[in-house]
This record gives sequence, C-alpha cells and structure tokens, in this order.
Amino acid sequence: MKVIAINGSPKMEEGNTARILNPFLDGIKEAGAEIELFYTSKLKIKPCQGDFHCWFNTPGKCMHNDDMDMLIPKFEEADIAIYSTPLYADGVSGPLKNLIDRQISRGNPTLEFRDGECRHPATKDQKPGKLILVSSCGLWEMSHFDPVLMHMKAYCKNMIWDFAGALLRPHAPAMMFLDGLGKKYDDIFEAAKEAGKQMITDGRMSEKTLQIVGRELMPPEDYVNNLNEMVQTVLEAIKKN
Repeated sequence: MKVIAINGSPKMEEGNTARILNPFLDGIKEAGAEIELFYTSKLKIKPCQGDFHCWFNTPGKCMHNDDMDMLIPKFEEADIAIYSTPLYADGVSGPLKNLIDRQISRGNPTLEFRDGECRHPATKDQKPGKLILVSSCGLWEMSHFDPVLMHMKAYCKNMIWDFAGALLRPHAPAMMFLDGLGKKYDDIFEAAKEAGKQMITDGRMSEKTLQIVGRELMPPEDYVNNLNEMVQTVLEAIKKN
C-alpha cells in the first residue's frame, strides 16, 4: 500500500501538527505501508492561474513547470493521501491550498451528475483512494475544525476519494505548557500511532482512538490564562528590544 503525506506547516518538524503527524506515520509504516513525506516549505509550487490551460491546451499538464510535475504521479499511484496542516483562518495553510488547487490538472472539463450533484467526471488516471486530515489549532474547541472538515469532504467528492477521517488536536499549545510543568500526555501520541496501524490493518481508524488524540489536555480557563500570559511576555520582550 502506498501513502503520500504532505506536511503543510511552515514550521515543518518543529510545529504542533508534526507532533501528531509523525507518530501517525510511524504506525502506518509499522503496519507495512510505503510512505513518502513531503514538506510544502521545501516544495516549489506556483499558484493556479485559473486559465484551464491544463484542461484544453495540454490536457493533464499544467502551464507551470515546478514540483507538481513530480507530485502528480505520486498522488495518482497512492492508495492513501494525508494532508497535514495547522488551522489558518479556518482552513488549510496557504502553501497546502496551492498544492490542492494545482491538482485541477487531474480533472476533466466536462460535467456529469454523480450522487445527485453536478461534478467533473474522473479522468483515466484517477483511481479511488482515501484522504486523511491531520490538523492542529490554538483555539480551545474541536468545533473550530468544522470548516476545514467540510472543505476536505467536498474535495474528496470531486477527487473520487473517500474521506477516511481526521486526527485533530485543538488547543495544541497546551502541549508546550504541560511540557513546562513536567506533565505527561504520551497517550495522545500513542493513540496517533495506533490510528496509523488501524488505517492500514483495518482500513479505518476507531472513533475511540481519534478521541484520545484530540482529548482535553488542561481546563479551558487554565489554557486561556497560560496563553494570554505567554502573549504578554512576548509583547514585553519585543518592547524591550
């Protein structure tokens, strides 16, 4: 089984999102799947110009010559795609959105009705696959992920993929606060790894496992107070400089 994972965080390995993504990938690898991991910060991907050159002039080939030329075949071969991103303005990071937009070259300009909705039909290179979202945010409630979840589900309908679920980590900076207090929360990383194993061996991730990944790390009032104190410390340090 082939898996392509995209880390869309500008902080790459240093971000909170990677702290969830990496054990998830470890579990996938231990279950026997082949993984290729890419970082948008290391990729050269120009934004889509919206002129449909890839549909009419050179079908399947974008007018831009950049790293999407290398990535598109990998997406076409993958059984599972993973998009990993911090929550930015209620959605994915900008570089990841560019990568998503540029996959229009895999589409078809004609239309059809599929499952009662108007869609673009599959091209000869598209095959059924699965998409998983891994995301973190600094806001407390899990509900802040609702817009990006809606986007990913709609995106999957157009790509003829199954949305296989999401590993979501709200109030992610709480991990840093707990580190400072010497408190352990290894269960969320263990759950992320278990979710990876489940995805390959069972074809799905259990709801119980995903709930552990996104469980409460500290009381909301404590989290807000800690975060506000940190912000104040940063602002005071900037003033001094």
